[in-house]
Amino acid sequence: MSENAATAPYLEVRGVGKRYGSIIALRDVSTSVGLGEVLCVLGDNGAGKSTFIKVLSGAHPHTEGELRVAGEALTFSSPREALDRGIATVYQDLAVVPLMPVWRNFFLGSELTTGRGPFRRLDVKAMRRITKEELAKMGIDLRDVEQPIGTLSGGERQSVAIARAVYFGAKVVILDEPTAALGVKQAGVVLKYVNAARERGLGVVLITHNPHHAHLVGDRFLLLKRGASLGEYERADITVEELTALMAGGAELDALAHELQRA
Repeated sequence: MSENAATAPYLEVRGVGKRYGSIIALRDVSTSVGLGEVLCVLGDNGAGKSTFIKVLSGAHPHTEGELRVAGEALTFSSPREALDRGIATVYQDLAVVPLMPVWRNFFLGSELTTGRGPFRRLDVKAMRRITKEELAKMGIDLRDVEQPIGTLSGGERQSVAIARAVYFGAKVVILDEPTAALGVKQAGVVLKYVNAARERGLGVVLITHNPHHAHLVGDRFLLLKRGASLGEYERADITVEELTALMAGGAELDALAHELQRA
C-alpha cells in the first residue's frame, strides 16, 4: 500500500455475488481499495472481471453480499449513481469522437456555457484552458488541445480519459483493461498515469490479464477465476512470477508442460 493511502477503504465489497437467473457469474468476492492505492484485479477470459466491473460501476446491481462506499452500504442502480458517489469507470473502448478536439471530448456531455437565455453559448476559452490545466496536473503535456483526439496514441487517449474522470470528481477510477490493445511503449504511458493518479490521492481499480503490468503499479492484487476469488495478495508478498503462475493455473500449467514434452 502506498504511503498516502487512507486507513479506511473508500470502496469495499464483502462477499459480493451476481446471478443472472440460474447462472452464477460472480460469487463471494471480497476486496477493497483506499484513496491513494492501486488494486489490480487479474484473471483470464471468463474469470468474472467484466461482471465485477459492472457491479462496481453501477451497470448491474449485485445480488449477494455488500458493497460499501465510504463506509455506507449501497446498491447502485445505474452508472450515474456510482459516479455521484465518486466511482468513475474508463472502459477499454473509449467513448470519444475521433474528429473532435481534445477539449471537446474532455467536456463531452458536460460542456461549460456562458451567457443567459438566447445568448447562452459554449465557453470555449474556459474549456480549452481547463483541459490543458487538468492534463498538465496529470503530467500530460499535449502540444495543442485543439488537435483531434483521434490523432493521439491509444495510451494518450486513455490518459485523457483518466484526467477527465479526476476533474469531474472521481475518487476511485476503474480502468477496464487499459493496456490490452497497446504496444509496450504505449502501455508504459498508461501505467505512468495510473501511478500519477495514485500520487494525486485517487483509488485505482486496474482490471487486467497482464501480471507484468499489474506488478509494476499495483499495491494489492485480487485474482479471479470462474467468478470466484483465488485470493488477495500484497505486493510485498508475491512476485510477478508467482502472480503469473497463479493466473496460469499453476498445477494445470505444469501438467500441460509434461504432456507436451511427452508428445
